[in-house]
This record gives sequence, structure tokens and C-alpha cells, in this order.
Amino acid sequence: MFRNLNLGALGFKAPLYEAADLAIKGGFQGIDIDIFEIENLLKMQSADDIKEMLKRKKLKLGGWGLPVNFRKDDETFQKDLDNLPRQAKMASTLGCFRVFTWLMPFSDTLPYKENFDLHVSRLREVANVLEDCGCVLGLEFVGPKTSWARGKYEFIHTMDGVLKLREAIKNKNVGLLLDCWHWYTSHTTVDQIRQLKSNDVVYVHVNDAPPGVPVDEQVDSIRRLPGETGVIDIVGFLNALRKIGYDGPVTPEPFDKSLKEMPIEKAVIKTGEAMKKVWSQAKI
Repeated sequence: MFRNLNLGALGFKAPLYEAADLAIKGGFQGIDIDIFEIENLLKMQSADDIKEMLKRKKLKLGGWGLPVNFRKDDETFQKDLDNLPRQAKMASTLGCFRVFTWLMPFSDTLPYKENFDLHVSRLREVANVLEDCGCVLGLEFVGPKTSWARGKYEFIHTMDGVLKLREAIKNKNVGLLLDCWHWYTSHTTVDQIRQLKSNDVVYVHVNDAPPGVPVDEQVDSIRRLPGETGVIDIVGFLNALRKIGYDGPVTPEPFDKSLKEMPIEKAVIKTGEAMKKVWSQAKI
């Protein structure tokens, strides 16, 4: 496992080269890429130039967000899907093979079975394209009851739900984006992580929860830095991932308003310090 920086997960945005410098200052070991930025960069320089920069800074590549909106109408989905082969090829040329996205935990228009079937169909098409370029897809469930209970029709909001979806999709390059926030708010256990295999997990998010709030009343947009409050068992979470052999990026996603109000460098350094602290506690 390696400590990975995604500035967007902290509420910031910066070009790749600046993000790389910030990652170093924060003590991170990897960074994510924005596939649209990469597309523009590769018009001006080669993939080898970017890889050389990362090598010089001793940074790994974490992953990239799926640029396909599979939640909307057929036309939007198909338009995005048509661009995906080119984007996946660019990412694989850089050696960035982990792709991630999230699942809406409810629908106001589709009952569960219809929604499930639509996800199977569309995500199978996405997975087929990614597989051709050696990429894997991590699916993130949204766990808080305050999120999934507000829609007309409940949808996938647990780890087991994503695994059942993967089984229906049938592509071997589909797995979990496992976020300790959603793991905690969905009442999933350390033992359930230990029952996974290393290739079940594609990507990982870490954070903490505000104290004094019952688990079913936690709100998705209000979180804390990893290890800040101790509400979430981050050590147990990380140790379970290590036990199953997960070796990919671990990215902080605190959704902390106070962090976003800081200068970007100070916010990255503070987040990096939190990551190093939980790394030490978990003895990684």
C-alpha cells in the first residue's frame, strides 16, 4: 500500500506537475491523474516525459476517475463511452491502470431490479473497454443511511451489494473502491474485509467521522482527517487490507470544510501528517 494524493478529494485543484510537488511536500508516495488534463498534456509532450518526471520525484501513479457518466440517459452514456478507449490507452501508456467511480445509492425513477440490470449492462461495456487496455475498475458504494434512505428506490449501498453487482457483470477487471467511511457507515466489519482477496479491492479511500453522531445519522459530506477522532477503526481497516495483500493507493478523502479554507500547501501537509500518523499506528 502507498499513501496517495488526490487534490480533488481535499477540495483543491492543481496541474499535474504542481500536484506532484505538493505530494512530495506532504510526504505522499503517489498521485492520481486527471485524464482530461493528461489528454491535453500529451499534445505537448510525450508519455515518457511525464513518466520521467514521476520517476525523478519517486512518485507512483494511483488511478483516475472514470470519465463515463453511466447514470444518465443513453445518449450521454454512449458519447462518453466512445471516448473511453482513447483515454484508457493514454492512461495505460503512463502505467496508470486503476480506474474508479461511485454508485448512486438510490434512484427516484428505477426500482432496484431495473436499476441493477442497467448497471450490469452499462458497467460491463465500460469494463470491456478498460480490459482491452489492461485497466481495472473500482466501484464505490455509498454507505450512510442519510444518503440511501432519501430516494424513492433504494439501491446498492454495501460492500456485499457491490460484490453481487461484480458477479453479475462477470468481468474479472471489476472490483471494489473501498472507502473506510462507507465501510463504517454501512456497518461492515474488519472480518468481512479479511474474507476478500487482494484483487477484490482496486482502490482505497480513508478518512474519519465526527464524534458524538450515531452511525446512521452520519452525513456523507461531513468527515474528518484519517485518525483524527478515532470514531472509525482506521488501524483495523488498514491491517485487514494488508492481510489480504492489497498493495495499491490509499487516498485521504476527508471532506473537511476547515481543510478547504487553508492554503493548498498547508492543507496537503496537514493531510500528509495525518496519513503518516495512521501509517505508523498501523505499523505499515
